[in-house]
Amino acid sequence: MMKRIIVFAMTMMLAVGLLAGCGGSSGSGGSSEGGDDAVLKIGGTGPLTGGASIYGMSVKQGAEIAVEEINASNPDFKVEFKMEDDEADGEKGVNAYNKLKDWGVQMIMGSVTTGSCIAVSAEANSDRIFLMTPSASSADVTAGKDNAFQICFTDPNQGVKAADNIAKNFSDKKVAAIYNNSDAYSTGIFNAFKKELASKGMELVAEETYPDDTNADYSAQLTSCKSAGADLILLPIYYTPASVILKQAKDMNYDTTFFGVDGMDGILDMEGFDTSLAEGVYLQTPVNPWSEDENVADFVKKYQDKYGDIPNQFAADGYDGIYALYNAFVEAKLTPDKANDEICDTMIQTITGGFTYDGITGAGMTWSENGEVNKTPTVCIIEDGKYKDID
Repeated sequence: MMKRIIVFAMTMMLAVGLLAGCGGSSGSGGSSEGGDDAVLKIGGTGPLTGGASIYGMSVKQGAEIAVEEINASNPDFKVEFKMEDDEADGEKGVNAYNKLKDWGVQMIMGSVTTGSCIAVSAEANSDRIFLMTPSASSADVTAGKDNAFQICFTDPNQGVKAADNIAKNFSDKKVAAIYNNSDAYSTGIFNAFKKELASKGMELVAEETYPDDTNADYSAQLTSCKSAGADLILLPIYYTPASVILKQAKDMNYDTTFFGVDGMDGILDMEGFDTSLAEGVYLQTPVNPWSEDENVADFVKKYQDKYGDIPNQFAADGYDGIYALYNAFVEAKLTPDKANDEICDTMIQTITGGFTYDGITGAGMTWSENGEVNKTPTVCIIEDGKYKDID
């Protein structure tokens, strides 16, 4: 009996000691303080299901590669990344964000799409959680929110760059545009494009709109462009409607040049899409996965080995988003035990205080106080099912 009492007492003492060893969490992030157990929790929201899932899954997978690399090399603390599905919807984005808060998120790398990110960035600003979106490009994402920054180009920036490139390389073309006039992303690019194109002495011969990316018929818009003599059409839209437009243009024997922006990236991976329809399409994108750049090639190989696909620019944005957050966090001499508001304020000071990041979507990236990134896009043409740099 005495032996059993002694064994029981020793067992209880050991249990108490173990429980005490599990303590030490502090800050609203809920991470352990210091040592190998310290974890920096980065969360994101994006469409992991539904029609825009290519974007969300690509960001998620690119981010996971960055986290694996960081954790393999960083001896001080680990990074944990968790992504919640928002189906590219603002209300669902807020629900996904709240799940991340329950998890103990300390910084946000998201949302992926503009509508969701506008809603999530407002919540994160109120909660004082630092946010960097990989791909939500509307100026409304960051407007009035000092905690919100972008890895991607802003919509106005994309529109200006597209107009500059077309004026430089296609000055003899008659230009038209087809865009979604109910979508902040599409209209933001178009409005800046139209203004910049006019400043270059070029005018649009047709401006065609549609109200919904699930639209199945663009024949009226294409007929209007054809009647106006347009031999180059800007498509500041996502790959789903773009795929239908390319198919219908071929069906009506409309031989014209199409110029897309980053929302079209991923069209070659779209299930059921005839990639031959994209031959000769120009695309403005932050990264060419077939580039000979050593860092890009290394990322592409790792992505292919892990997921079996060629990464699109959204995967690269996710990869750069994690690294930009991590590098700024380290440069700011922050640790995972800090409270979220302290992390947020210090990250803002660091990002806007001369921090630079060399990524695969741009070298020497810097950020302004309004959250906009400064980098230069790449313009490619699709040939033989691959991107080829032209500028």
